[in-house]
Amino acid sequence: MGAVILPDLGTEILIPVCAIIGIGFALFQWVLVSKVKLSAARDASPNAAGKNGYNDYLIEEEEGLNDHNVVLKCAEIQNAISEGATSFLFTEYKYVGIFMVAFAILIFLFLGSVEGFSTSYQPCTYDQTKMCKPALATAVFSTISFLLGGVTSLISGFLGMKIATYANARTTLEARKGVGKAFITAFRSGAVMGFLLAANGLLVLYIAINLFKIYYGDDWGGLFEAITGYGLGGSSMALFGRVGGGIYTKAADVGADLVGKVERNIPEDDPRNPAVIADNVGDNVGDIAGMGSDLFGSYAESSCAALVVASISSFGVNHELTAMLYPLIISSVGILVCLLTTLFATDFFEIKAVKEIEPALKKQLIISTALMTIGIAIVSWIALPTSFTIFNFGVQKDVKNWQLFLCVAVGLWAGLIIGFVTEYYTSNAYSPVQDVADSCRTGAATNVIFGLALGYKSVIIPIFAIAISIFVSFTFAAMYGIAVAALGMLSTIATGLAIDAYGPISDNAGGIAEMAGMSHRIRERTDALDAAGNTTAAIGKGFAIGSAALVSLALFGAFVSRAAITTVDVLTPKVFIGLIVGAMLPYWFSAMTMKSVGSAALKMVEEVRRQFNTIPGLMEGTAKPDYATCVKISTDASIKEMIPPGALVMLTPLVVGILFGVETLSGVLAGSLVSGVQIAISASNTGGAWDNAKKYIEAGASEHARSLGPKGSDCHKAAVIGDTIGDPLKDTSGPSLNILIKLMAVESLVFAPFFATHGGLLFKI
Repeated sequence: MGAVILPDLGTEILIPVCAIIGIGFALFQWVLVSKVKLSAARDASPNAAGKNGYNDYLIEEEEGLNDHNVVLKCAEIQNAISEGATSFLFTEYKYVGIFMVAFAILIFLFLGSVEGFSTSYQPCTYDQTKMCKPALATAVFSTISFLLGGVTSLISGFLGMKIATYANARTTLEARKGVGKAFITAFRSGAVMGFLLAANGLLVLYIAINLFKIYYGDDWGGLFEAITGYGLGGSSMALFGRVGGGIYTKAADVGADLVGKVERNIPEDDPRNPAVIADNVGDNVGDIAGMGSDLFGSYAESSCAALVVASISSFGVNHELTAMLYPLIISSVGILVCLLTTLFATDFFEIKAVKEIEPALKKQLIISTALMTIGIAIVSWIALPTSFTIFNFGVQKDVKNWQLFLCVAVGLWAGLIIGFVTEYYTSNAYSPVQDVADSCRTGAATNVIFGLALGYKSVIIPIFAIAISIFVSFTFAAMYGIAVAALGMLSTIATGLAIDAYGPISDNAGGIAEMAGMSHRIRERTDALDAAGNTTAAIGKGFAIGSAALVSLALFGAFVSRAAITTVDVLTPKVFIGLIVGAMLPYWFSAMTMKSVGSAALKMVEEVRRQFNTIPGLMEGTAKPDYATCVKISTDASIKEMIPPGALVMLTPLVVGILFGVETLSGVLAGSLVSGVQIAISASNTGGAWDNAKKYIEAGASEHARSLGPKGSDCHKAAVIGDTIGDPLKDTSGPSLNILIKLMAVESLVFAPFFATHGGLLFKI
C-alpha cells in the first residue's frame, strides 16, 4: 500500500488553517468594499486618491449631478432593499426552523427504531466479525449533523444576502468613476460570499468529524454514516431557500415587467413601478441566498458521499486519517487556489472598458481550473498511498493514486466545459441568443419556439461531459471516483460563487441607478455589468446542475451499498415502477413551482395595475407608489407556495422506502436523476437565452441589434414576453430541480438503515 507523504498532524493543521484563511480573506474583501462610503460626507481630501480610487471623491462633477441627494437617495433605496430581503428571510427561516426541528425528531425516531432503541453494540454492517456502536448512537449523531448542516446552510444564505445588499448601492456609486471601479466593488462583494461559504462549510464539517470521533473512536464506518446528516441538513434548507426565493423574485419580476414595460411602456427599474423594490429584493433572496444554500448543499453532500464510501474502503479499515480526509484536503487547497485567482480580477489586471468585463469573468474560471489541476496533482501525491482499495458493491477494488487524481480532474474540467457551453447558449455575444433575438421580428410566438429549441439543444454537450466524467471516474475508482469527481467540480466553489453573486449585485446596482435618477451614461455602465452577470449566473446554474448530477449518483452508490443491494435490475417490476415514477417527479415538481410563480405573479400584476389606476400622479412621477404592499405580496405568496413542492421532495423517499422498499426507491432515485438533469439544464438555458435576447435588443450595440430595437418596439415587446416566460424557468424551476435530485438521494442514504430493516411493507403483506 505504501505510506502517505503528508503526516496526520499536517492534515489536522492544513484543513482548519485553509478554512480560517478563507474566512480572513472574505473579511478583508468586505473591509475594502466598506471603504466606499454611503453618506454625503466628504471624509477624504481631493488629492488622496488611493488604490482603485477608494479614497477619492464620491461626488463627482458629472453632467450637473454634483448632488449629495443622489448619494442619499442610493442609501435610501439600498436600505429599502436590505430591509425587504432581511424581513423575507426571517419570515422564511421561521417556517423552515419549525420544519428543521420536526424533521430532526423524525430522523431520530426512524434511525433509533432500527434496533428498537437498543443501547447494546451491534455487528458492523460491512464486517459481521466486528462490533460497532448501537443504532441509537447513529440516530443521535445523524440528528445533530442534520441540524448542523441546516444551520450552516441558513447562515451561508443569510450572510451572502447581507453582503449583496450592502454592496449594491456602492457598486452604483463607483460606476460614476468608471466601469472598472464598479466591477471591482461588485466582484469583491461576490468574493466575500464565496469565501465565507466555502470556508464555513469546510470548517464546520471538519469540527463535526473531530467531535464525533471522540465518541466513535475506531468505528469510522458509524462515524461517517452519522456525518451524512450534514449533507441532508444543508440540502433541505437549500430546497426551501431556492424554491421560496425563486417564487419571490419571479412573482415580483413578472409583475413589474408585464405592467411596467409592456402595458405602461416605462423603463425597467423605473421608480414609478410599485413592484420595483420587491423585484430588487427578489434578486437577493433568490439568486444570492438561494444559490448560496444550494451550492453549500452540493459541497456538503459530495463530501459526505466520498467520506461514507472511503470509511468502508482501505482508508477507513486501516484508519489512515490523511487519506480518509482527502476530500476535505481538496476543498482546502481549492480555497487557496480561489484566493489567488480572485487577485487576478481585482488587483493584477484592471478593467478599463465594457468589453473587458465578460472576458475577465471567464478568465476567473479558466485560471482557477488550471491552478486547481496542479493543486489536485500535488494533493493526490502527498495525501494518498501509491495504491489502495476502494469499496465497490461488496468487493474491494485496487486503485492507484494517479487514477484518483484523474477522477477529480475529469470532474473539474467537465465543470469548465459545462460552464462554457452554458455561456455559448446564453450570452448575447454568440449566434444562438442573437438568433432568438432575430426571431422576435415575427412576434412572441417565434421567440418562444426558438428559445425552447435552444434550451433543448443546449443539453447535449453538458450531458456528454457528465457521462464521460461518470465513465472515467467509475472505471478508475467506482462510486468513490464519482464522489471525488463531484468534489473536483465544486473545488473552485469560492470563485464560482463570487462570479455568480456578482450578477445580482450588478443587477441591483442598475436598478438603484435608474431609481436614483442617475444619468444615461451611468445606466449604460451598470447595464454592461448586469449583462455579463446574467451570463455568469447561467454559468453558475450550469455548475450547480452538473455537480448535482455527479453528487446524486455518488449518493445513490452509497445508498445502494448501505442498503445492501448488490445489483439494481431495471427488468424487475419493483425497480421499473420506481424508475418511471422517479422520471415523472421533476415534471410534477416543475409544474408546482411554475404554477406557484404564475399565481403569485397574478396577485402582483393586479396590485401594480391597481396602484397605477388609483394613485393620482403616479405615472407623472409626482406621487410615490406603495412599495411595501408589493413586498408583502411576494413574501406571503412565496412562503405559502414553497410548502407543497418542498413536501413532495421530502416525503417521496420516505413513502417509497417504507411502503415499497429499497429496490423501488433505488429506481425512483435513478429515474429522477436522469430526467431531472435534462429538464434543469434546458429550463435554465432557455430562460437565460430569452433574458439576454431582450438585453441584446435593448443595448443596441450592433447594427443587427439596432435594426430590432429600440425599447418599446414590437420586436422588443416580443422579447420582453419571452423573458417573462423564461424568468420562472431559469430562476425557480431549473435551479430547484438540482436540489430535488440531490436531496432525495441524500435523504435515502440517511434513512437507508431504517428502509433496509423495516421498509417494503406492501410487499410483505
